Amino acid sequence: MQSVVHVTHEAIQKIGGIGAVLHGLLTSREYLKAVPRNILVGPFWPSDAHGEHRLGPNGEVLYSSLDSLYRSPLAARFREIEQEFGVGIIYGRRKYHDKDTGVTSTPEILLIDVSRYDKRKLDIFKYDLWKTFGIESSRYESIWDYEQYLRLAQPAIAALQSLGVCSESEPCIIFSHEYMGMPTALAAILDPHQAQFRTVFYAHEVATMRRLVEHHPGHDTMFYNVMRAAMAAGHYVEDVFGDQSGYYKHALVKAARHCDAIFCVGDYVQKEIKFLSPEFSSVDSQIAYNGVPHWQISVDEKMNSRRKLRQYCRNLLKFEPDYVFTHVTRLVPSKGLWRDLRVLEHLEPMLRERGESAVLFTLSTEVPARRGDDIRAMEQRYRWPVVHREGLPDLSMGEAAYYQGVQEFNACSRNIKVVFINQFGFDQHTCGNRMPPDMEFMDIRKGSDVEFGQSIYEPFGIAQVEPVSFGGICVFSNVCGCAGFVAKAAGGETPNVIVADYTELPDRSVRTEELLSIGQPQRDAIEHTVAEKVAKELIVRLPRTPAEFEPFIERGFEIASRMSWDAVAREYVLPGIQRAIKKTRARQIA
Repeated sequence: MQSVVHVTHEAIQKIGGIGAVLHGLLTSREYLKAVPRNILVGPFWPSDAHGEHRLGPNGEVLYSSLDSLYRSPLAARFREIEQEFGVGIIYGRRKYHDKDTGVTSTPEILLIDVSRYDKRKLDIFKYDLWKTFGIESSRYESIWDYEQYLRLAQPAIAALQSLGVCSESEPCIIFSHEYMGMPTALAAILDPHQAQFRTVFYAHEVATMRRLVEHHPGHDTMFYNVMRAAMAAGHYVEDVFGDQSGYYKHALVKAARHCDAIFCVGDYVQKEIKFLSPEFSSVDSQIAYNGVPHWQISVDEKMNSRRKLRQYCRNLLKFEPDYVFTHVTRLVPSKGLWRDLRVLEHLEPMLRERGESAVLFTLSTEVPARRGDDIRAMEQRYRWPVVHREGLPDLSMGEAAYYQGVQEFNACSRNIKVVFINQFGFDQHTCGNRMPPDMEFMDIRKGSDVEFGQSIYEPFGIAQVEPVSFGGICVFSNVCGCAGFVAKAAGGETPNVIVADYTELPDRSVRTEELLSIGQPQRDAIEHTVAEKVAKELIVRLPRTPAEFEPFIERGFEIASRMSWDAVAREYVLPGIQRAIKKTRARQIA
């Protein structure tokens, strides 16, 4: 029986993209057929839950020294590990269920409470990491995010061995989901029984590159042109952007070269991995795209969801738009939300000329969900979400910055309006009484004519490609990982997708030094040029009648079905696991 260990910060709660990947794999028939045993490992974070509820509403606690629960036959061994390292252990199971397919799995959960730790053990481990892999932990000891994953590593390996995860004939695969799992992967490599383990770095991003893209005013326009030119000249990230070793995530991700394999969720992620250092040229890196949920809907279902969205616009703005645009995302700089407004600036006069109108619902927030009572109070006092006010329970600092752009656009535009909904959920209970009573979250996915997602950094982008299954036109950047997957699934270009290339320069013969100087003025000029191209494509493609929507729905479902989690497991993840199992380690230890 093959065992796979997922080291992640989302072992209990789905926080972001890694949680979506775990849910997709752990409810995929293809994956579960080949990998019946899965163990999720992560640090324990204190919460209000205690005792039987430590692992959430769908969890079962079998061992917890924090709650004096000792139901597991391994209780005595767990207690030995706790005493050896000075940690606490919570072990049990958690249910994953997909309501659409009916698939259920119950992976094991192993959490380590690392709030206390044997200092001598930790110092020896840090020394071994420096001696073997060149990681200077002393530089990052004040950073808890680094320290907690370091402390997780050795007790996790000891507990996994107690759980009997592997043997000489069936090695256990350890997935390091991002930098968080790298200390555990390195501990497995250092372990005397390391032949029983295979380690895979699951690159959901490359943290070094994300930071460079987000922090530079030239964003993706600068970075990917520099990367392309530098790699062609045989240079790497630190040759061009300077020493990155002070960044703890860079140190951990760079150590991924010691793993047996690297899974990259997108084509650009694979290029970024190779840009880290020359050592990565000999590492087995492969594409392992994320999967996309897919449902087959009828034209009538599409029109019904679309009707609700148009009615919501009427309730808010007193007009029923011809087109409904959406952007469902987290409110972070990498999502490039301002680019939506730039496309709409060019699209608005085109619609005005045709006597048509549109609305963009931006569903995004950077804080936890507001209480329904607060939403209804804001709705009554000052007409939220059409109008916002700075300060909680309404606008956070980042939300206020985006809303300024929305206000300016709405003041200048006649035929397109933007509604900023800074609230999780999309139903009347969570979003106020002006939302149709029968509205559900899936209506914003099913009923959307266009979903925007023109990110400056997007390793994959599940959210911006989800509406393709429902006949929506998806607009995303060429640097998004989903762009490559869509092209493969569709066999080339498709009317259901518009790929915006914000890295395209007027002059390709620019030297690397000049590319590094690309800032906001140059990026602004390129963004306006590309946004105009996107707007011209949209005005030609936008469907209005049920008959025009039908081919978009049929094509979209066919594309999405080739991008399902079953397809990802069958074509990418499982073959990659088999390669890692068969591989003979040939490490070049620093």
